[in-house]
Amino acid sequence: MSEREEHQRKLIIRLRRVEGQLRGIQAMMEKGEGCDHIAQQLAAARRALDKAFHEMVACNLRMEIAASQGPDDVAAATEHMTRLLSKYG
Repeated sequence: MSEREEHQRKLIIRLRRVEGQLRGIQAMMEKGEGCDHIAQQLAAARRALDKAFHEMVACNLRMEIAASQGPDDVAAATEHMTRLLSKYG
């Protein structure tokens, strides 16, 4: 299994966990649980999504730099990732 495939597999597992967290939060809301507890779970789900995003960006950066043929390619990859982080980070 390639590094990209392994990373993708791990990211999918993480996203499935977040999906389960969100279903749990929906159930909590339907049961009328307290706002503090729901907010805590929402914050945890948000952190999990943020971590998935950061891991995806780091993987993309590693792949782009690994494919680079010289300093100009590394600079271009770094600029691309900087724009990505500025846009979505």
